[in-house]
Amino acid sequence: MGKLNYVVHRYAVTVLFLCPIMVSMAQEHNADSITGRIHQIPDVTISARKTPPAVMATSPLQVMDRTVLERLGTYDLSEAIKHFSGVSVKDYGGIGGLKTVSVRSMGAQHTGVIYDGVSVGDCQSGQIDISRYSLENVSEISMTIGQTDNIYRSAKAYASAGVLEIKTMRPQNDDSKPHLNANVKAGSFGLVNPSLLYMQNFSDKVGMSVYADYLQAEGAYPFKMWNGNTLIDSKRNNSDIRSWRAEANLYVNMKNEQELQFKAYMFDSERGLPGSVVYDNPYAAERLYDKNWFAQARYEKKWNKYLKLQTLGKFNHAHTRDYNEKSSGITDDRFRQTETYLSATVLANPFKGLSVSLAQDFTYNYLYTNLKNAKYPGRYTWLSVIAAKYETNRVTASASLLNTYITEKAKIGQPADDRQRLSPAIGVSWKPFPSQGLRLRLSYKDIFRTPTFNDLYYTIIGNKNLKPETTRQTNLGITWNKQMNDCRLSFISLSADAYYNMVDDKIVAVPTMFVWKMMNVGKVETIGTDVNLSAEIDITQRIRCYVAAGYNFTQAEDITDENSKTWRNQIIYTPKHYGSTNITLETPWINIIYNMIASSERYTFAQNLPSYRIEPYTDHGISLYRKFNFGKHGIKIQFDALNLSGKNYEIIRFYPMPGRNYKISINYYL
Repeated sequence: MGKLNYVVHRYAVTVLFLCPIMVSMAQEHNADSITGRIHQIPDVTISARKTPPAVMATSPLQVMDRTVLERLGTYDLSEAIKHFSGVSVKDYGGIGGLKTVSVRSMGAQHTGVIYDGVSVGDCQSGQIDISRYSLENVSEISMTIGQTDNIYRSAKAYASAGVLEIKTMRPQNDDSKPHLNANVKAGSFGLVNPSLLYMQNFSDKVGMSVYADYLQAEGAYPFKMWNGNTLIDSKRNNSDIRSWRAEANLYVNMKNEQELQFKAYMFDSERGLPGSVVYDNPYAAERLYDKNWFAQARYEKKWNKYLKLQTLGKFNHAHTRDYNEKSSGITDDRFRQTETYLSATVLANPFKGLSVSLAQDFTYNYLYTNLKNAKYPGRYTWLSVIAAKYETNRVTASASLLNTYITEKAKIGQPADDRQRLSPAIGVSWKPFPSQGLRLRLSYKDIFRTPTFNDLYYTIIGNKNLKPETTRQTNLGITWNKQMNDCRLSFISLSADAYYNMVDDKIVAVPTMFVWKMMNVGKVETIGTDVNLSAEIDITQRIRCYVAAGYNFTQAEDITDENSKTWRNQIIYTPKHYGSTNITLETPWINIIYNMIASSERYTFAQNLPSYRIEPYTDHGISLYRKFNFGKHGIKIQFDALNLSGKNYEIIRFYPMPGRNYKISINYYL
């Protein structure tokens, strides 16, 4: 008790001693000790750039938001995607040409596409033609290669080697004013492309957006190309396109943390397929008619910060007509595919840093065609995923296990056998030094792609005994970013990834005694490197420069048969070296954009002989734009000069790309 009294007495004396000092300081009210005056210290704002998600990701993630897309200066979604490293876009030439995306040489069937949270499917070919989607109403695009860290998503988002995600514009929650964006583009080869975007929140509960555009182009561009020893100097014909595209979105915020989103989409096009220029003959008469519409909905319920639910639903209808006046006769092939898709995902956060999710998807696909001996197949797909993510300031780790079960039916003949498979994936990112922006990452994913209806049932070349094409992806990478406030280089970000992929049971068309047949005979080993760099440079207080560059090395070799002539040959249409550069100079007077894409040689045949070689190419473009603001109104005018070298290079053999061409865009926004 004596010791306790001593402590209390000492504490009381200390408080009594400090009280006069604190009272004196309060009375002085921070008075200057020299002048005796009171000074007000100005507010100091400390700002720091948020660490980009791509830097913290456990697998390669590349993101372009609306600001970055504007700096690219591109009008076309496929042109923007070409600036992602490790990604190649197959472009069949011209504005109306099909455009598909492949990740790290694995093929377009291994690339999933998500549009506003819901997967896009094509059961017939397994490839998504991204030319169906406009860039004008896109707010963000991202590409994930391998394991995703976002575990609050549908099971179908886990079922691909790489995922391209597209997010469209929507009204901001705290803004009730109407927003209008009207754009008119015109350019070489008869290009005319008006578009209109309207967005508004009618209250804090309901908002909507409507987008529509029309595209027309004749596409009859001149070209020169060598076919053996013969120089072909001609014009591209049957390369025209006319398309309508429209979509409407409704956003509803309900009571008790509930949210609903509805989307209706329509695409209608007629285009000529210019075909390949072979035997000095540029003639083509194939016409492709596409009609696609879908309706999708998303519902989310948040019970608290620990538990939430997301459900998705979609019905998709696509009608394709392929009409061709060949010398051997007229063909008129018609296809109709429908898809019904349902998904539910539950996310729980049991304690700080840990998230666990469970997702269940169901899809029904059906294909009708007027081809003789058609099977009229239908497919039922169940996908189940359990995933977990643990995140701290220095460590991010995620893992998932996907179970796939597929059963099929056919109105005529025998369907393919049922399929069931488990697909694991794991990724980890570690920040070794707390005060530095350096991170190391490692990921692995075992995934496959199911044979498409064309692979299984298309006339006489289909093979219902095909096995899935499996892919094992391993990635080791490093990311680093730094914000610097004391020099002209204000921000820099760098990532480098080395990867090893193995593709087994590759599905290819193989000639048999009488006809070609789809077979599982391929095995491909891929070793590569992706490097990305972005930087911001303050040249003066009013002039800023943005630099973004990417490089990809890909050695993708056929290792099917050691005794084959194609052993250790680079697989078709895969360049060993590919890179892109974007430099944007922002000034008070005009903004200047320079873009460059370069690719090394490629081969059109499994055997890398000189006769199958496609020449390397480099594509340069420059854009100039200026914004004029008048109160709430604004106008942006942009001029583009593309493919400055004027060379008709080829991405696909015998499909020459347009030479030098020009575009102008006038954009009004409110």
